[in-house]
Amino acid sequence: MKVLFIGGTGLISIACSELAIQRGMDLTILNRSFTSKHAVPAGATLLTGDVHADPERLSALLQDRRFDVVVDWIAYTAEDVERDIRLFSGKTSQFIFISSASAYQKPPAHYLVTEQTPLENPFWQYSRDKIASEERLMAEYHKNGFPVTIFRPSLTYRLSQIPLILSSWQYPYTVVDRIKHGQPVIVPGDGSSLWVLTWNGDFATGLLGLFGRQDAIGEAFHITSDEVLTWDQIYQEVGRAVGVEPKIVHIASDLISAYYPHARESIIGDKANSVVFDNSKIKRFVPDFICQVPWADGLRRALAWHEADPARLGLDADANLLWDKILSAYSRAFPQ
Repeated sequence: MKVLFIGGTGLISIACSELAIQRGMDLTILNRSFTSKHAVPAGATLLTGDVHADPERLSALLQDRRFDVVVDWIAYTAEDVERDIRLFSGKTSQFIFISSASAYQKPPAHYLVTEQTPLENPFWQYSRDKIASEERLMAEYHKNGFPVTIFRPSLTYRLSQIPLILSSWQYPYTVVDRIKHGQPVIVPGDGSSLWVLTWNGDFATGLLGLFGRQDAIGEAFHITSDEVLTWDQIYQEVGRAVGVEPKIVHIASDLISAYYPHARESIIGDKANSVVFDNSKIKRFVPDFICQVPWADGLRRALAWHEADPARLGLDADANLLWDKILSAYSRAFPQ
């Protein structure tokens, strides 16, 4: 099977790249640069190009190539998928768009999310762009038979990430360091919202299981763990892993957003809501899809990876200052 990944070295996609090679697929990875930070598995064919900056050059590069499956990991807007429709119409049997579970209705009308849950997120432009992209691709499927399959990942992580609700993307060990040193950590709301965390290797099993499946054309799927935890439980597991009880401070999402505008999108527009995913559909299509890495295990793998190299233990000074500022404002609301 000839497969093209546009991207293919990111947080989720690298696990899919590795599994594709393990399964003997003929994998081509298109990326704008290949460095130690963007390592690719041995056996993949590498193409260098920037799909966003130079689509004309990319069109020439791909002119004589045809793929059974194309996955665009870095398409975010309707304009991006418009380009993909031009590039791959008639040149692939299956085009896979990576959307987002954040596109599902927020706030949710029902805690259990299926693929039929409405797509609506008034809080996050990223999510609305994904929705617009899905609509454009499905319109092209219905009108011209463009062979699209849509995937909606939720919070998926790997060794280099510790996916907490209020953290530092660049320096994810920062919150762990606060817990280890007895500093308070912020959990929005009252900590009882339900959430799921999915190991990237588990996601890969579900995704690759649908490669080449004609019955998946015109369909949408989410792929998540079935392990449901509250945010307090997620943080408490970090405490157990490092041997320190976390000092959790529950602060309203609105107050956090007043100091940290991005939080309105990623917290109010996503993670502060209780969200549980019904994975019946992906299991029906891919019976061997089983999430094998629970949070307790994945967390400890990620901690071991970080702690194996001091260079990975960098701390986000700006984030620490901001969190302390929010905590200070919150504490002043209480009677002396």
